[in-house]
Amino acid sequence: MVFFFSLFSFLWLARSFKSIFFWVYLWQLKEYHIGRFLDHFRTYKGQRIFLNLLPSLKVILFIILLAGSQFFAPALYFILLLYVIEVAAFLVSVINGNAKKPVVTIKTSLLVLGLITLTITFLQKAYELNDGLSFATALLLFDILLPAVVAFVVLLFQPLFALAKTTVLHRAAKKIEQFGNLKVVAITGSYGKTSTKEFLATILSSKFKVLATKEHRNSEIGIATTVLEDLNDSHEVFIAEMGAYNTGGITLLCDMVSPEIGVVTGVNGQHLATFGSMENLLSAEGGRELLESLPKEGFLVVNGDNKYCVDLYKSAKIHKQFYAVNNIVIDADIFTKEVTVGEHFLDFIAMTKKGEVAHFNVNVLGRQNIQNLLAAILVAKEIGMSLEEISEAAKNIKQEQAGITLRRGIHGINIIDSSYSSNPDGVNADLEYLKVFHGKRAIVMPCLIELGEKSVEVHKEIGKKIAEICDMAIITTKDKLEEIKQGAIQGGMHEDRIIFCEKPEEILSHITTFCGEGDAVLLEGRVSAKLVTLLK
Repeated sequence: MVFFFSLFSFLWLARSFKSIFFWVYLWQLKEYHIGRFLDHFRTYKGQRIFLNLLPSLKVILFIILLAGSQFFAPALYFILLLYVIEVAAFLVSVINGNAKKPVVTIKTSLLVLGLITLTITFLQKAYELNDGLSFATALLLFDILLPAVVAFVVLLFQPLFALAKTTVLHRAAKKIEQFGNLKVVAITGSYGKTSTKEFLATILSSKFKVLATKEHRNSEIGIATTVLEDLNDSHEVFIAEMGAYNTGGITLLCDMVSPEIGVVTGVNGQHLATFGSMENLLSAEGGRELLESLPKEGFLVVNGDNKYCVDLYKSAKIHKQFYAVNNIVIDADIFTKEVTVGEHFLDFIAMTKKGEVAHFNVNVLGRQNIQNLLAAILVAKEIGMSLEEISEAAKNIKQEQAGITLRRGIHGINIIDSSYSSNPDGVNADLEYLKVFHGKRAIVMPCLIELGEKSVEVHKEIGKKIAEICDMAIITTKDKLEEIKQGAIQGGMHEDRIIFCEKPEEILSHITTFCGEGDAVLLEGRVSAKLVTLLK
């Protein structure tokens, strides 16, 4: 019997550790933002965490254990079987590289260590109970409540982490102040931030010593860490990509880095659910806080093709300019002519209001990236580069910097990888790019998240766009699958060509059965990394 309870304890610990890793991973994925975390459970994938057989069985078994000792033995053996299955499944996911675990940081390390310590302490206390029934009941209750326990610990530690974060931000702000001649550019918006930052950094680097925030690090700590670890007195320009999920978030970032130049790349309702209202979203991602943080002698650049950006432009009382791909409606400061969107490149003529003209041929994909390039061009001109210098420097931009790449994949199929993240404008733009391919065209994508009340309408419109361009659509999540189907069917697509499929191997089978050499598959949004590997 001692061996049995030792085995039970070991398996309980193993599955508890697995659960701790998963829940800390999920909190980190949602950037410890309560709104984003809770919004996850409005999705089909999030609901499936709790609304499946395993949690239900555990609750039933807990009730059975509470009913009395006559059911103790069979219930205990059943619980043990469940734990064996859970631990075995976890080991398989580790071997296959699919295990969900947080990225190692000081914060995640402290959270995991604290939760593991709490779990072991609970097990020790459970051993002090008088009988096996109480012991098993206590462990099963802890198992059921572990998601809530992790949430409690995360929120309990938040004030401590907030204090530590404030200290880090203060140190970064003090360091920035030491470099009086440093030109600081802040970039925000709902989409296009990272590409614009990457394009601008590459262009400016041909003439200046430039530091830009790394990858997609656009939060307070990400920007502060870049300043503290990488900024030195040789840098002439610092480019900070800024993201936020609350009002006041952009103001906080601007207070830290004191930008002189601000760029708003475009605004949509992608994070409406986390902001709570369009008014709140427009305050942060929409650029109002950035505009208010710029000095009187500052410079604002906005996307003239976006209605929210145009409204911001009209309200700005400082030096300002806007860009537009086509100069049809309003007199843009820079616009394009003779645009060619190729499979591997963008080619266009850039013209300024003052009559300057330059030819651009850039190794990036998709017409949408012209907007991001124009934003970078206006900032580079303001900092001191000529249009010809910018055109030459833009030749150094790499395809990967645009967040969308093209590779020849399995069976000669063209694989368009735009799988980092997605938003409504991004989906439409990537589908437009898909038009350059003349064979069969397919899209693989999950439903979009954090759209709030606009979600139904947005997914129906996406369905219509898919029907216009694609021959097949594979949707990997169920949240707004029916809405996408409705839109696609309204757009003329046959229902059989709209497939729900989650497993990478099955998706691969659908693609290789339908597509052949020269055909094109767009991977849009957070599709499985395993699928990307299988296709390439």
